Amino acid sequence: MTSTEFRSLPGVERLLSDARLAALAGAYSREAVTGLVRRSLDDAREGIKKGQSAPGHDQIVGAVLELAARSWRPWPRRVINATGVVLHTNLGRSPLSRVAIEAATAAAEGYSDLELDLATGKRGSRQAHIGEILAQVTGAETGIAVNNNASAVLLALSALAAGREVIVSRGEAVEIGGGFRVPDVMRQSGAVLIEVGTTNRTYAKDYEAAVTERTAAILKVHPSNFAVTGFTHSPELAELAEIGRRRSIPVLHDLGSGSLLDTAKYGMAHEPTVQDSVQAGVNLTLFSGDKLLGGPQAGVIVGSATLMKRAASHPLARAVRIDKMTLAALSATLMSYLKGAAESEVPVWRMISTPLDALEKRAQEWSDAVRSGVVKRSESAIGGGSLPGQTLPTFVLAIAHPAGGPDEICAKLRRSPVPVIARIENDDVLLDPRTVMEGEDKTVIEALRSAIGT
Repeated sequence: MTSTEFRSLPGVERLLSDARLAALAGAYSREAVTGLVRRSLDDAREGIKKGQSAPGHDQIVGAVLELAARSWRPWPRRVINATGVVLHTNLGRSPLSRVAIEAATAAAEGYSDLELDLATGKRGSRQAHIGEILAQVTGAETGIAVNNNASAVLLALSALAAGREVIVSRGEAVEIGGGFRVPDVMRQSGAVLIEVGTTNRTYAKDYEAAVTERTAAILKVHPSNFAVTGFTHSPELAELAEIGRRRSIPVLHDLGSGSLLDTAKYGMAHEPTVQDSVQAGVNLTLFSGDKLLGGPQAGVIVGSATLMKRAASHPLARAVRIDKMTLAALSATLMSYLKGAAESEVPVWRMISTPLDALEKRAQEWSDAVRSGVVKRSESAIGGGSLPGQTLPTFVLAIAHPAGGPDEICAKLRRSPVPVIARIENDDVLLDPRTVMEGEDKTVIEALRSAIGT
């Protein structure tokens, strides 16, 4: 019976002659479609071995077409974030501003002066322009950009502390997203970790007592994705900077989220800003470009020009260097801060600063349009490893539909032509307008109508 099933499978050439697959081969290539055909036949054979019936010609053609649609579609795919999580790691964190998108597009469409000094006609540095903007925005002497903050930390430690000791509070030898552990990064850089203090309380005197002739740096790590509360103590940055000055040891601050605006202004706890770190006298401050900065994925280092030169000239700097499109988007994002226009131009800050009554109005318009759901108060999370436990008050549209449970409704929303990502709370599907971009409301309404059958 099994051998008969195997023999009933159509051959590769017969399948390729099918008009539907011939059209697919015309749009892509015969070689590419042949690969999918062979893969689908292999899947069919595995199924037969498990006792399944052999699929027919049309079934295999359908499987090939489905595989092509899934494998060859543009990716990442645009989705609408209706979860209320502003920096949603699974959804790509910060959406770029219009000016950042235009800058990245311009850099991609043709040639650029990425590493050319137009005044002299000689080779220039891709870091020169971004370093000047970073200095103006943060107050630091200069800055450089790499591909993410993990790379920034690794580069700084490799350039300044390989083979020597770096002092870190025991409560800051932490793990952040994606398994990035401070002790592991230190080991990779060649630096030797010297832990001081305790998990919950570390004092400036603990750092001072750990300084030896082998000490290369003091590293302060901001706990951007967790909070320790209660009986705690951590020295001020200025205290560590003073120790560094007296002992001629550079102080590095891994700030993580990279906020350039005071979050307290928006009803949240104060998140240390890059400017706070610079003004405290820290030698190098390291942070992300795609968290509270609101730009593309990047790692940024600002601070001492002397130390920056050592980092920029290290061999690892080339391995983690930033590409031209990301550099253009980051530069444009920083210009929004320089102009004082971050609230209106940078989507992350536009979302955070949206008035509560505007959110209620949008949620009510959704409810009226689909003739379903209840508008109620809720909370939006910042997310993305920033401001742990901090939320913003919001209004959401809550859907509790008898025709399908919350999981089914969310699945239907995800299957929309433009997938809509919602969240479930107390068996209700919640859609938060805070994180739905301008111009996306109509798409949300259409997806909801389809999902709940109105």
